[in-house]
Amino acid sequence: MDVRLTSEQRQLRDAAARLADDLGPGSVADLDDANRRERLEKAVDVAGWRSLRSDGASGVEVALVAEEFARGLVDVAFLGPVLADDLRGAAEGRWTIGVDGRAVDAAGRDRVLLLDDRQLYAAEVGARLSGADLTRTAADTGSARELLGELSPEQLVQWRALAVTTTTADLLGAARGTHRLAVDYAKVRAQYGHPIGTYQAVAHLLAESLALIEGSISVLRYAAWSVDELAPAEALRAARIAKVYTARAARTVCETSIQVHGGIGNTWECLAHVYLRRVLTSTELFATRLEDIDRGLS
Repeated sequence: MDVRLTSEQRQLRDAAARLADDLGPGSVADLDDANRRERLEKAVDVAGWRSLRSDGASGVEVALVAEEFARGLVDVAFLGPVLADDLRGAAEGRWTIGVDGRAVDAAGRDRVLLLDDRQLYAAEVGARLSGADLTRTAADTGSARELLGELSPEQLVQWRALAVTTTTADLLGAARGTHRLAVDYAKVRAQYGHPIGTYQAVAHLLAESLALIEGSISVLRYAAWSVDELAPAEALRAARIAKVYTARAARTVCETSIQVHGGIGNTWECLAHVYLRRVLTSTELFATRLEDIDRGLS
């Protein structure tokens, strides 16, 4: 594989990064800014980010957008709709996906796709459910279901590879975001007359986090490339490896960020806990354990 991004992929990544930087929440208080979130929703909708797969985007390109959106804590629906788009294409309605009986990433969505073995069903998005992630909404799926069709074994495995890879990209983006938060804080927070980032103990923590992020980038890039370039079973195996590594790495990076922030890192006013909540939630979406890597690929 060629790990270099094409010029079009770099432009896509940069556009997603600009949107996240411009309209993503810059503080915990911004999460309650309905006007900001409305502008973000409109920008995501107009740009067609949620229909990337039906527009011909590769697994690499979907992962790049998911990573940048997580880095900027984009708090409108993306991951659920883009995975629904891969299953359903440009179908009428505002779709997301269901996992374990919950519609995930359900803000502004009215329909949910559910998989039961290889059977694909549609249901209505119901009442909002509580959840740890402050940037994404979960909802009930109700009991009424409409059978839409059946996936082939190969289609199911390839879709699962994309789903696991995309949640892995979300983990990586959140790790990058909280690491940057910690680095910026270490540059300005002073103790004993010097920024804390000049002390070896803090600098080493941040350097170790960066090493974990770089390792995650490596395994994710291969998994994202594999979605469209390898056989479905091989792609799913690559995705599972990336998910296991990145989930552990991202949690460590988030906890390190909280530690670097010191006392303020343990308050609700610090964004570090918002990143940690997102990481914990994405870890459990299409959860993968080490022993699952070579287990049945379905």
